[in-house]
Amino acid sequence: MKISTQSVENSQATLQIEVEPGEMEESLDRAYHHLVKRVGIPGFRKGKAPRSVLETYVGRDGLQREALEDLVPRLCARAIEEQNMEVIAQPQIEIMELDPVVFKAIFPLRPQVELGDYHSISIAPPPVEVSDEDINNAMDRLRERHAVWSPVERPAKFEDLTTVDIEEEVKETGLKRNQRQQLLVVKGSLFPLPGFVEHLEGMAKDEEKEFALAYADDYRFKELAGKDFRFKVKLIEVKEKHLPELNDDFAKSLGQSMDDLESLRNSMTDNLKKAAEEMTRREYERKVLEAVAGQTKVEFPSILVDQEIDSLLKERDMVFRERGGLEGYLKSLNKTEAEIREEFRPEANRRVTESLVLGKVAEQEKITADKAEVDAEIESMMQDAGDKAADLRKLFGTSQARHVVEDRLVTRKTVQCLVGIAESNASKENADKEQEEDSVE
Repeated sequence: MKISTQSVENSQATLQIEVEPGEMEESLDRAYHHLVKRVGIPGFRKGKAPRSVLETYVGRDGLQREALEDLVPRLCARAIEEQNMEVIAQPQIEIMELDPVVFKAIFPLRPQVELGDYHSISIAPPPVEVSDEDINNAMDRLRERHAVWSPVERPAKFEDLTTVDIEEEVKETGLKRNQRQQLLVVKGSLFPLPGFVEHLEGMAKDEEKEFALAYADDYRFKELAGKDFRFKVKLIEVKEKHLPELNDDFAKSLGQSMDDLESLRNSMTDNLKKAAEEMTRREYERKVLEAVAGQTKVEFPSILVDQEIDSLLKERDMVFRERGGLEGYLKSLNKTEAEIREEFRPEANRRVTESLVLGKVAEQEKITADKAEVDAEIESMMQDAGDKAADLRKLFGTSQARHVVEDRLVTRKTVQCLVGIAESNASKENADKEQEEDSVE
């Protein structure tokens, strides 16, 4: 074979390979011996038809395709060895010519990561703050969750809970549907149709009303865009919301060892602080990682981004499994898989970059996770597994699953290492600044 290297860019080597006539003929002969045993040709027993007869029966193109399916992978393996390439996945193949056979192969190579001076990163952790307003808002949300709905004999108002009988008719088809629903009369609600609940405001019990509504022509769900509906509704019941008073009795009613309102407020404050600390920690880690990645030169093949996009799509499929999986998710957004893949590309690119950077830092800092650490991490996961603990324990008994846990531990320790560097440098700079200010005074 003849090889010409077209380019090596972004950790991808593009080779143009021309197949020697002798190599192609040998491959065609192997393809003949393989096919003749599988293809039934009238007038011949399997395996006995001459090559010229088989070639006439399946066509020259059919025999050539069979030959190339065997030949191209073997030539790619030889090219990898001859060019001394570190390939991480199967190449992309494009047949360019057939006489002689010339094909292009794009080989994804091992990513290249050149770290900057990450030991100089200096970022001070932001303060964690929980204001009185945050606490009061959380207490109000708690009251909302424990609200009591009571029937009232008055016309419906906004923020009421109504029970209505609905007769719905699609104007274009005349298709009718009857149902009873509970609807919150919330201004601007899009359910069951934009503008629907506004018609309920002011209706009295047992009152009936007829009206027509339509979806906008540019509505995000194309199957509903521009459709007209006629409604006949009857108001069955109106309930108004009663919020519990914030007092000791309310605190005690929640259980959880709450003795009075003060203990409830203290507990709420602690929970908010923990949540704020966790959010702040994640944001701080992200900022440190972005700083380290920003001074790192990273080159990697596009296949890694495509694989990460596949992982993101699988995550959506799992999250939306009860609502139709990935297909339901795409339908809710009124987008194709190709469109959502392109939207995911920046996030996938960021994930791949940070993963490679963290891997290189871990290698440079000699960060590892030993067997005892992996065992402890698995045991920690088992404590929250409940009834699934036995199945998970069996799963994490495999070397592949343990390797996943090990990688996660190494990643976590590497992030902690970088955070420690950034925080230590910031603390030292702050101390030096204070010392200079004191000396000036």
